[in-house]
Amino acid sequence: MRTILSYCQGLPERTFGPGEVLLVEKEKQGILYILIEGEIEVLKGDLQITTASEPGAIFGEMSVLLDMPHTATVKTLTPSRMHVVERAAEFLKSHTDITYQLAQLLAQRLYSVTTYLVDLKKQFEDRQDHLGMVDEVLETLVHQQIEECSPGSDRDPNTTI
Repeated sequence: MRTILSYCQGLPERTFGPGEVLLVEKEKQGILYILIEGEIEVLKGDLQITTASEPGAIFGEMSVLLDMPHTATVKTLTPSRMHVVERAAEFLKSHTDITYQLAQLLAQRLYSVTTYLVDLKKQFEDRQDHLGMVDEVLETLVHQQIEECSPGSDRDPNTTI
């Protein structure tokens, strides 16, 4: 199986120094970063969620695919080289090879998270205290439907609220 990097030949590359911020939590940039070499950290607020140094790691995909602000800040830990994809939504629509590889990656993540959630449900299913709610919370998350919504309301159509 070809790796994501093998599909990136010819994409623009940039080099970043340690400590450079690539993506900012709660901002929307429409950019994808694909790691060639280096080490990156992912932060939620001030908490480090993970680090990545695997060539081909992608950053910014959730924001691009869901058309929403970034859910975390991504910054370099070491000097790093990345492919940078501007106008990433258009790029993914027209480069199905990379999009398919990304879909496989996201499916692997979902599988891992789902497996973990099943384990949590089993651990707390018989609890009678507040931890007994884990099952109900997880069921809600697993079956959450995406709803189209728009700002404002019938009473107050101001979309800036």
